[in-house]
Amino acid sequence: MRRLTVFNNVSLDGYFTDATGDMSWAHNNDPEWNAFAAENASGGGALLLGRITYDLMASFWPTPKAMETMPAVAKGMNTMPKYVVSRTLRDPTWSNTTVVNGNLARAVRTLKQESGPDIAILGSGTIVSQLAQEGLIDEFQIVVQPIALGSGRTLFEGVKQKLRLRRTKSRTFGNGNVFACYEPVVR
Repeated sequence: MRRLTVFNNVSLDGYFTDATGDMSWAHNNDPEWNAFAAENASGGGALLLGRITYDLMASFWPTPKAMETMPAVAKGMNTMPKYVVSRTLRDPTWSNTTVVNGNLARAVRTLKQESGPDIAILGSGTIVSQLAQEGLIDEFQIVVQPIALGSGRTLFEGVKQKLRLRRTKSRTFGNGNVFACYEPVVR
């Protein structure tokens, strides 16, 4: 069975986007952090993205600027399979992209049962909260950034029941980022 993981940045005050939906505050150009990001991106796998996150990423990763600034990450992002959740997108232009529409939980259950690489959700807070409530996320990888935004969207906005999680590992970085992994506690 394929695993479904969330990898997201959050501000110290708990937001994954600021009040305008911007996530650029989460990008640090730090050698230690860049090496960690490149290692994560080169590990294979597939991506599950909401339409907004997909559009943001598809406008950057296939560009010469992405290849120049983060070649290993760009190569991984451009070659891995991608699933974009959308009711309106018909012909995705980013390589290796499949559109997922209809019942999201059912579609993800099917993807998890199929053979293939593990799947990661990046950004896409609405998808995270929906799939977390359905018990379909196997691991939450959260990077706490040393910045307070004051307002924005939380990663679990809309979750109606408490999600009990346990920390499985963590790592701190010289730039102030704290990476922590959590798995759902099954009762």
